[in-house]
Amino acid sequence: MERIHHIFKQITDISDEDWAYFSSKLKRVEIPKKTKILEAGETEGYLSFVESGVMRYFVPKQDMEKTFCFVFENSFSCAYDSFLTQMPCMYAVETISETVLWRLSYSDLQDIYSNTKSGNTIGRKASEQEYLKKAKRELALLNYSAEERYLNLFTERPELIQKIPLQYIASYIGITPQALSRIRKRIS
Repeated sequence: MERIHHIFKQITDISDEDWAYFSSKLKRVEIPKKTKILEAGETEGYLSFVESGVMRYFVPKQDMEKTFCFVFENSFSCAYDSFLTQMPCMYAVETISETVLWRLSYSDLQDIYSNTKSGNTIGRKASEQEYLKKAKRELALLNYSAEERYLNLFTERPELIQKIPLQYIASYIGITPQALSRIRKRIS
């Protein structure tokens, strides 16, 4: 929980009173490896902070799943569109490794926004960071070849290469595992 407090202090000068109120709403959850924590068609009920572990967001397809996001420790995780609208999402979220989350329900977050001075600032800045990451990924898919996207992972997200199975990396950069294998042979 102290990691969350540290991140919040980087975002804004959160008072001890606001932190106490916020932290009283957090629930710690341990989730086994390869566990779906949100199915397509369900509504996201939690904003989570990943204390440890790795998660992936994907569109389930019978022939080939489409991975579009990975979340690592010390990051927030949420099917944010579903969370904001309280409508079902069109994708799933699962753990890749054993994962520990600190979770905050939708209603508790609304309560924090209403009853703390820094809650809205933290929420806005966290949302802005998520938007920037999403925009950067979308632009990369439009502007770079699959090989360039793969090579960019080495410099921008080296933790992906080390902790994520190759079939998920292939899906994340928009190619088949066989195409990724050819790229890896060509650049080695």
